[in-house]
Amino acid sequence: MIGLLGDQIAVNDGPLNSENAALLRPSDLALPLEELRRRYHEDGYLFLKQIIPREDVLAARDSYFSSLEPSGILKPGSKPVDGILDPAKSHEDYPGIGAGHANGNGRPGGERAAAFVDLALDAHYQNWYAEKFCKHPVLHDFIAKWTGWGADTLNLRRTLLRNNLPGSKPIGVHYDQIFLRYGDPTSVTAWVPMGDIKISGGGLIYLENSDDIGINIEKEFFAKAKQSGMTDEEARSAFNSNMMATGLLSETPAAFAQEHSRRWLVSAYEAGDVVLHKPHMIHASTLNLDPDNVIRLATDLRFCDSSKPFDKRWMNHYRFNDGV
Repeated sequence: MIGLLGDQIAVNDGPLNSENAALLRPSDLALPLEELRRRYHEDGYLFLKQIIPREDVLAARDSYFSSLEPSGILKPGSKPVDGILDPAKSHEDYPGIGAGHANGNGRPGGERAAAFVDLALDAHYQNWYAEKFCKHPVLHDFIAKWTGWGADTLNLRRTLLRNNLPGSKPIGVHYDQIFLRYGDPTSVTAWVPMGDIKISGGGLIYLENSDDIGINIEKEFFAKAKQSGMTDEEARSAFNSNMMATGLLSETPAAFAQEHSRRWLVSAYEAGDVVLHKPHMIHASTLNLDPDNVIRLATDLRFCDSSKPFDKRWMNHYRFNDGV
């Protein structure tokens, strides 16, 4: 399948094909919890098919793009839930939010993008998203049961609601513990595609068997930071002198995979799917090459065991320049 697609799947520094990519392993909810736990610890991720009701995901997608419609981002005459970019518009006027940009998690774009950026940020605080979607009971209850955390299962409030427009810059190579260092590496990230994403549409990709690589990189970064004279506080920062200014490991996923002799794992996604991954599992995203100009929308939800130390900075809603 990968070989047939050729350069339809690509990252910043080139195409993904049968030589440097393979497919993610999907998991059905009908499997025993023990098997789902085994896959998570063995693979570093758990790709769950259709765990959240599709209609709930599409309702959230419709709310998001309806709120952004006044910015002029959508194709005239199209439905908000379809999230189709107006082909006459430049993606530079509709920048994505979050790590991976030149200014880290600062405010992206210039004056022309201001109206869109304000709306995209405001969506993080709306009831349809912050309360109904981020705290969806089906996902929360599964996490509580699957992890064994039960009543100690906590949704971290800080989330990243990302849009990835066709032709825009994708998220670079990273692992999540970089941004959660003020707590134990016990959190679980749920990457939730908010709509269907073609395999060429800019979805998340995972570096095969990379959990151990992330753990070793983290140890090396902390040791180097300490040796350079940094305090423990400075060494814990995602933006210390041993990393890129964005906290990312690399902007060139193909080269990064080759350096570590690993393949990228890719997939198409459907509304209702969720990928759970470990704190040190290395991931990135592909270029959005969707032939129908569909905007990729997804969010990162994180869960932790509140009975253990966790990064309390993540109990605040996302805001620009919050230092996380």
